[in-house]
Amino acid sequence: MKRLLLLLVFPFVAAVLTGCGYNDIQRLDEQVKATWSQTLNQYERRAELVPKLVNSVNAYMVNERTVLTEVTEARAKVGSIQINVDDLQDPALMARFEQAQAQLTSALSRLIAVSENYPQLKSDGLFRDLMTQLEGTENRIATERGRYVVAVRDYNLIVRQFPTLITAKIFGYHTMENYGVSKQAEITRDPEVKFDITSPAKP
Repeated sequence: MKRLLLLLVFPFVAAVLTGCGYNDIQRLDEQVKATWSQTLNQYERRAELVPKLVNSVNAYMVNERTVLTEVTEARAKVGSIQINVDDLQDPALMARFEQAQAQLTSALSRLIAVSENYPQLKSDGLFRDLMTQLEGTENRIATERGRYVVAVRDYNLIVRQFPTLITAKIFGYHTMENYGVSKQAEITRDPEVKFDITSPAKP
């Protein structure tokens, strides 16, 4: 009897959930998580490239140790923040992650700008290869972040629209913040590089 009742009730429940947007919410939620995972993969790839880059320029940049230290410390800070798709609803943790990534981006920008003053470094094969990899990774980060922004937008739309917002409230789904969008200008601005050039001592 129970089995027969379940067979009769299940199609009705499935139809109700489908009609109220439950399946769409699930699909878009998974899409957000998938796009963030791809973004995170690229961030991790960048973090792996940083030590190799620092080692390759260390012998050349004898007067810019501060820049190398900033890059190393920023990379360490990024590595200290463990994050995954389940943390997308933790605003404080996501904000710290975004701040750490922005600091690493800024430090790398300064390192690249300073490297322009070392023609011998720019001609080094290892450095050129690492720069090519880093540039490709930055482009992939930008691409994946763009996809993540779109995925979050689509998800937020459906959990705010009627009647799917009722389903979202019932099952505990909330809008997500599109992290990084508000700081886009800060992250992408050109780095300011200043050199402390002292006049040679007079004999």
